[in-house]
Amino acid sequence: MMKKFPVSKGLAELESVFSRHGYKIYLVGGAVRDHLLGISNHDYDFTTDAEPQEVKAMFKRTIDTGIKHGTVTVLFKGGKYEITTFRSESGYFDMRHPEKVEFIKSLEEDLMRRDFTINAFAADLCTGEIIDLHEGIKDLKLHLIRAIGNPEERFNEDALRMMRACRFSAKLGFEIEKGTFEAMRKLKGNIASVSAERIKEELFSLISSPHPQYGLEAMRESGLMEIIIPELYSCCNVEQKGIHGDDVYTHSVKTLMWAQKNGHKTEVRLAALFHDIGKPSTRKEGESRNYTFYNHEKVSAELWRNICARLKTGNDERDKVAHLIENHMFNYDPSWSDAAVRRFMKRIGPENLDDLIDLRMDDAMAISGSFNPSLLLSLLDRIGIEKEKQSAISLKDLKINGRDLIEEKIIPPSKKMGRILELLLDEVVETPSLNRREYLLERARVLAGKDI
Repeated sequence: MMKKFPVSKGLAELESVFSRHGYKIYLVGGAVRDHLLGISNHDYDFTTDAEPQEVKAMFKRTIDTGIKHGTVTVLFKGGKYEITTFRSESGYFDMRHPEKVEFIKSLEEDLMRRDFTINAFAADLCTGEIIDLHEGIKDLKLHLIRAIGNPEERFNEDALRMMRACRFSAKLGFEIEKGTFEAMRKLKGNIASVSAERIKEELFSLISSPHPQYGLEAMRESGLMEIIIPELYSCCNVEQKGIHGDDVYTHSVKTLMWAQKNGHKTEVRLAALFHDIGKPSTRKEGESRNYTFYNHEKVSAELWRNICARLKTGNDERDKVAHLIENHMFNYDPSWSDAAVRRFMKRIGPENLDDLIDLRMDDAMAISGSFNPSLLLSLLDRIGIEKEKQSAISLKDLKINGRDLIEEKIIPPSKKMGRILELLLDEVVETPSLNRREYLLERARVLAGKDI
């Protein structure tokens, strides 16, 4: 039975404009694939036999999104449609970008330039018929990611496709077809030609996918991991002993899998995967032939920062994840005083507390497959009590700020002003009753006269 794509009213109206002018338009790629898999996807891409200037002439409002390569964005009846002319590509001078793009009239030839069979579907917007020229439906049923045609040619055209194969493996839980995978092994070194930003985009998408273990294993076995994130690759076969039955790499992947299963946010998933990458360099044999990993959390955080520098991540993402990694080894004890709880809250930061607890839970579940939450629940209860009491935990909770110190002529803006406010916060964390404007101003005057 012929497969059909459900063409919405909006898509039908778009198609009618093309057909009136004598052209064809098709929905292509991931949206068609995900429809066949029963996955919701409204990130639509379209292809047409009309050339860019012809597309622009059909509509009142368009944007030259990538007109050099045949892409025009059409604004039509409240919708936004990215439409690319059928094209062939040749002469991939940097294993990423084609030297020559030629507009053509053949849908078949256009689909041949795509990466994998499961991404080479087209849906006719007139009839809804799904066109599958590369046995993509068969590969969907087999749960396989297969390059179109000769895989070595596809990866020599665009080396990023090797990372895309790993990412689709993680997204769909599919295996990479043998010939495609062998080509990845052979050409893994080509990934060095791809920009760090594009690699980071694929890697982080992989880590945030429903089945990250599939993609990571594909990276490891193909050799891509050793090139892109050697810090994680070095964790392979590093025994831990003690409560750990898994090597560092396997434990790290399991921690990420629990973060995914528990629905934790991207920063927690990143911290889950990289929280122990400092263990290989800090491992020492301790008592009873067990290993110790002293300060591994600090080394792991520093290695994460190195990864971020290499992949050119944003500062906020880098610092947030590093903070979680550096603090994941906290040990709560019910004997903590209320002041100790407040000190913990201040050190971690109110905005990071839930994420750190999530990371700790994922880590524990990766070790044993189960988790007794009683201690963490006790800590969360005590944190909740401090929040209800509106205890001062951060500088914004103090009854004075830098402007007050300036207006009272205590101290001008300076690094010393920042140190004074931090010292005042430390006092208030220890003794909440001191968080009074009069006391804090007087105490600030004293501190301003000291060499601190």
